[in-house]
Amino acid sequence: MSNHWFLTGASSGIGRHLAELILAAGDDLTATARKPESLDDLAAKYPSQLRVEALDVTVKDDIAAVVARAQARRPVDILVNNAGGGVIGATEEMSDAEVEGQIALNLMAPIHITRAFVPAMRLRGSGRIIQISSASGQGSLPTSSLYHVAKWGLEGFSECLRQELEPFNLFVTLIEPGGARTSFSHNLQFASEIAAYRDTPAGHIRKMFETAGNELYTLDPQKIAQAIVDVATSDHPPLRVTLGGDAFGVVQAALQSRLAFLQSQEALARSVAFDS
Repeated sequence: MSNHWFLTGASSGIGRHLAELILAAGDDLTATARKPESLDDLAAKYPSQLRVEALDVTVKDDIAAVVARAQARRPVDILVNNAGGGVIGATEEMSDAEVEGQIALNLMAPIHITRAFVPAMRLRGSGRIIQISSASGQGSLPTSSLYHVAKWGLEGFSECLRQELEPFNLFVTLIEPGGARTSFSHNLQFASEIAAYRDTPAGHIRKMFETAGNELYTLDPQKIAQAIVDVATSDHPPLRVTLGGDAFGVVQAALQSRLAFLQSQEALARSVAFDS
């Protein structure tokens, strides 16, 4: 039997590749995009399988109605929270609107959408929730503090949710890709620059993003999308899937560094208990 997928951010990048794979496999798809006309070609090609919904995922009040229409069509088997975007700049350089926007888009939106689907999935006793995170959900880089806040938050939320929902045969999976060659990089926004940061690590990394070409984005989004489909449709999806040699290196280095530091602090950690 075919699956019914709900996919946010379907108009471009990994989301677009996912949409094409899902439909080509014969599954049903409810796809959301801020500009639904960007999916007109797929709607014409797959009129019975694809329903496109206009949705800005940061507008919480619009989520419930879109989810209700999707569920009325047929129960959703697989949710993919894919919509996202980045703002590059030192923390001080970011405006309040940029700070709040990063949290709204990359953290609160997937939380709200996930919560909207959980009750029906739990009652049905089946479902897959796929969160498109990033290697940035485990590592950190100057100029991306709010993106990291959102992705680290999504990782913690999803790890807890996995433990809550697995007894109901619901599986939550975090996808942690590295640099994919998609429009994401072209759509990066840059905070207003403060000159004092130009010769600091934050300034150097900002410059790298401003001037980067394809050499920074080596991953094939089609292969990433196929990996996501394979994981989402497996019998027992894992909690985390890291995709890309660059992502593997970032996550490995971050975990090794944290473990080494933790071990160096063991004596201090154990020193604060009551004396026996």
